[in-house]
Amino acid sequence: MENADKYLDMGIEFITNYGLKIIGAIIIWIIGSWIIKKINKGLGKIMSKRNYDESLQKFLLNLVGWILKILLILAILAKLGVETTSFAAILAAAGLAIGMALQGSLGNFAGGVLLMIFKPIKIGDLIEAQGELGVVKEIEIFTTKIVSPTNKEIIIPNGALSNGNITNYSTEGKLRVDLTIGVSYDADIKQTKEVLMKVLTDNPQVLKEPAPSVNVSELADSSVNFAVRPYATVADYWDVYFGTIEKCKLALDAAGIEIPYPHSVEIHKEA
Repeated sequence: MENADKYLDMGIEFITNYGLKIIGAIIIWIIGSWIIKKINKGLGKIMSKRNYDESLQKFLLNLVGWILKILLILAILAKLGVETTSFAAILAAAGLAIGMALQGSLGNFAGGVLLMIFKPIKIGDLIEAQGELGVVKEIEIFTTKIVSPTNKEIIIPNGALSNGNITNYSTEGKLRVDLTIGVSYDADIKQTKEVLMKVLTDNPQVLKEPAPSVNVSELADSSVNFAVRPYATVADYWDVYFGTIEKCKLALDAAGIEIPYPHSVEIHKEA
């Protein structure tokens, strides 16, 4: 009975000393989280009105969110009676140790900042980097997410991305489609060029400027090869690529121009 009274007294004392502080900390967390959301939402609206780049918007909002959350945690600790100056010293020492252990992460953060400053890429760009090809989906503090042509999400560390080669296919807004079409040596070169060029000029997805071109590129072992070079927007690239191959085959067939292929020879043996 005495032990029960003792534990009861300890519980009452704990609630008296820390109950209000804990309740206050919970209230600070709820209100603080609500304020952080409002601040982020307001900043997002301001940046949208001022036509900030979408990549920069997400990066800054992510960064501001983390900073405000850290400040909120410090405020909660102060409410609970934790000496924030001592905590700050401990945090600084811990930060140094963690920083030494996570140099790669700090490099990725620095890489993210560089991507935001120099803007070699933005959301929606088709890029090739670190051996990967895809459309930029999101640029975060430490990583960049791209979506491959096979609809796979690829995450690239910003440090490696900012320090490596980046091929941005979207910067100019136009891509050249490189195709090679081979025809028989018996085919008339002038007629073949006219047939292939008509395929390009009749396709509304092929850009007029830069102008498409058709030229003899090689006299191969069994065919005369033509370099077929239409230009297309990034969005239309694959439609033009596959569509041109199909339409060239149909047009050459209609014109009676042979596309060479291996012919199998059947040998009949008499029994």
